[in-house]
Amino acid sequence: MRSILITGPGGSGRSTVAAATALVAARSGYRVLLLGADRDDTLGAALGVASGPEPVDVEPGLRVWRPDPARGFRDDLAALQDRAASALDLLGAARLDPEELTPLPGAGELALLRALRDAALAEAHDVLVVDLPAAPQALALLALPEELRRYLRRLLPPERQAARALRPMLGRLAGVPVPTEALYEAVARWDLELAAAEAVLADRDTVVRLVAEPGPAGADAVRLARLGLALRGLRTDLLIANRTLPEDTHADSWLAGPLAQQRKTLDEWRAGHAVHTLPHLGRDPRGTDDLTALAAPGALGSDPGDPVDPGGRVAWPVTDRRAEDGVLVWHIPLPGATRDDLDLVRRGDELVVTAGPFRRIVPLPSALRRCTVAGAALREGTLAVRFTPDPRLWPSGNVVGTNRNDEA
Repeated sequence: MRSILITGPGGSGRSTVAAATALVAARSGYRVLLLGADRDDTLGAALGVASGPEPVDVEPGLRVWRPDPARGFRDDLAALQDRAASALDLLGAARLDPEELTPLPGAGELALLRALRDAALAEAHDVLVVDLPAAPQALALLALPEELRRYLRRLLPPERQAARALRPMLGRLAGVPVPTEALYEAVARWDLELAAAEAVLADRDTVVRLVAEPGPAGADAVRLARLGLALRGLRTDLLIANRTLPEDTHADSWLAGPLAQQRKTLDEWRAGHAVHTLPHLGRDPRGTDDLTALAAPGALGSDPGDPVDPGGRVAWPVTDRRAEDGVLVWHIPLPGATRDDLDLVRRGDELVVTAGPFRRIVPLPSALRRCTVAGAALREGTLAVRFTPDPRLWPSGNVVGTNRNDEA
């Protein structure tokens, strides 16, 4: 199944573009599910069909679904209370009734993430179009599966689960409650669910599409969003320039200035992106007729010949330059990054990479764990981090060459 994740700066029209993309894909013969999480029914307004917590048919081949975050939040918290019953009783805590629970901030994003995973696993559709939140929130959402799995591994490492069989004896010896079987089972289940969501994002048929208006503000937002996506290893297949002004605007019109900015931004975007332009209709698109008039790209772009990048994770390759320079080089693509954006910290077997306002903690490849960081350089949108084999950890006789301290 092809998953198309659509985001962009707030107010860029991403929900309208998501609806138009789903409509084009459905009319091309695909079975399409359009998924969104806005509390306001922006997708339903664009399609002319109200969406809700159950999938709704829009027209043959197209369904729209807006999961209810309150329902999932209540169910999850009630289940958590059941699993932690012994600890709550020990503390004298009073349980919360499902009727008194209201979703906390972030519940909508979690509901969307779970729906994304469930839709992918169900395999009932050929194309999944996801109307993500605005870019800053979307980037945090896309990072969530990996980050939560890392938290779980730190809080309850797999090796500690070997103590499950000794739990009753440890409880008697220590004289205090120890984690119950239900806790271990819950952690395993959460890890499995998060891994499934992470697999959807990493799948080769998953792509991200950025929607923005071509202008100075849109250009800044796109640069920042692409940097955040690249740090997560996610690939952008199309940049959709929304609400473009007609090129035949009269030179004396007040639109001449915005049109000049539009042309400049589009030229910059086309130098490094596959760009698809959508016209400004002079009104907010409403209904399938307006969505059709936009001529949005479908599942594979405007047509099969479009220069659409493949999906899935962007490779971060390691090259072996021990014979020449005595180093291994880890290449991390970060398009749009500047030297001032970047910061690196080695922490044990992990590398903390900061790019602008974004940060990611990534485990080092096995070969690099036996090395020390020798330096880094940013060239043509790729961060090259040099590692020197540590003689104390590297297999004897395999350390070749010397580090010349030249830039990678």
